[in-house]
This record gives sequence, structure tokens and C-alpha cells, in this order.
Amino acid sequence: MGPKILHVWNTAGVASVIAKFCDRQYGTKSTVITRMAADKVGLTTYGGAYGDGPAKFFSRALLMARSADVVHVHSLDRIVPWVRRLYWGKPLVIHYHGTDIEGRWKEKENRWKAANAIVCSTPNLLEGAPPSAVHIPNPVDTDTFRPLGADRSPGTALSFRYGMDLEAEQAANRLSLRLTWFDRWSVPHDKMPETFSKFSYYIDLRRPPGHQEARSVGKAALEALACGCQVIDWSGKTLQGLPDENRPENVAAKWHELYQGLMKF
Repeated sequence: MGPKILHVWNTAGVASVIAKFCDRQYGTKSTVITRMAADKVGLTTYGGAYGDGPAKFFSRALLMARSADVVHVHSLDRIVPWVRRLYWGKPLVIHYHGTDIEGRWKEKENRWKAANAIVCSTPNLLEGAPPSAVHIPNPVDTDTFRPLGADRSPGTALSFRYGMDLEAEQAANRLSLRLTWFDRWSVPHDKMPETFSKFSYYIDLRRPPGHQEARSVGKAALEALACGCQVIDWSGKTLQGLPDENRPENVAAKWHELYQGLMKF
């Protein structure tokens, strides 16, 4: 029987994809837990979303961590020191995904230093990170995100409203694209492949509240690439095709290697 991996939280659905493909390829026994309040569009396709309040979920995660071989925490770093106190020798990963850590490494040192491994989902997050932090790319579930149908409209683009509406409009105008807007969290996750497959381009410009422009290719942009869209990224480049580093089997291999290394100690 493979090692039991507990994923706590499911930022952008990343935990579900890692768990699914590690279980498939390497026989791990993964459990993903998050709160329903944090999963408005059904990102938890592998695992469970609970109707807990914050305190109950915190307690649930600590209790479930007891039987896990590795605890893999996504974003919810306030739980990391608690896991370390309760289960001193248990391998523990903190996995950051964006504004949860960008520009906040010093502020959060008492949290991440309790982990055995510190991982960032995009390379820009390593700025200011401790030397031990590593980048493992986000995976895309290519079972789900793939081109659907043959009615893609040429000269069209979609984007989600995320603090950079004017800049996205300008990017669309430069390429003479007809831009369709969606509000964030307005499209269920299982409808996104069908939605992406109707458009030629996805414009990936994001400015989270209280932060500067995101300097990375977002998870939705990667999913759009897997569905056959071209993507205009934060730097103005046009991207095409899902990079090999984001293919789920390749990401799962990196995580399997990291888990195996942690369990040797």
C-alpha cells in the first residue's frame, strides 16, 4: 500500500490534481480536504469539501493529520506550527500559491519554518524566499481540460474581471479581438473546458485587491492553453499549448520524488 498523503486546503484546485495523478501513477492514498465556503465553483473534483466553519475545519485537519504519512498544506499556513507541535516527526509540506506569500516571507517565517519542505507554485514567489524553497509548477487535469467541439470562434477572447479591465481591453484591441467578460467565480469549474473551447484567446491579466499585477501565468490560463486557446500573459506575450512542465504526469513525478525524500528521514 502506498503512503497516505493528506492535502489540507485546495487552492485553485491544485491539490485535487496532484492527488489524483499521484494516486494513479504511484499508488499513493491521497485525501484532499477543504471548506465548501472556499470552493465556490466546484474545484474539489478529487477529495471532499466540508460545510465546516473555520474552527471545526482546523480541528478536522489536525485530527486527520494523525493517520497521514505526509501532510501537504496548501496556503493555510497557520495550521503548520500546530501540526508540527502535535506530530513532531511527521513529514510536513507548506505549498504557497500566490498572494498567500508574495512579499510576506518575513511576516510568515514562524509558520513556514515549521515545515520540512517549502514549495511555490510559480517562480516569481521565490523572491525573498529562504534558500530551501523550491518551485514545482501547477498541474492541469488534462482528463478534463482539453479542446471540446469544433465551434471555436475566430477573433474572439475571454477574460475574467480581476482588477485589470482596462489593460485587458487594450490587449484585445491590439489584436482586434472581440472580448467577452466573465465575473470571477461565475462559471462552474466543470463548465470551463466547454467555455474555453468557444474562444480563440484567453487574456490573463490579474491584479488581486491590495496587490500589484500578478507576474505569473495563472491556473485558469494554463487550463485555457490545454483547451486550445492562445493566452496573452501578464508580460504581453502570446502563449500556445500547455507546457510540458504543467502536464499532470510530470508534476506528479516531482511531487512523488519530494514525498519519497521526506519519508526517508
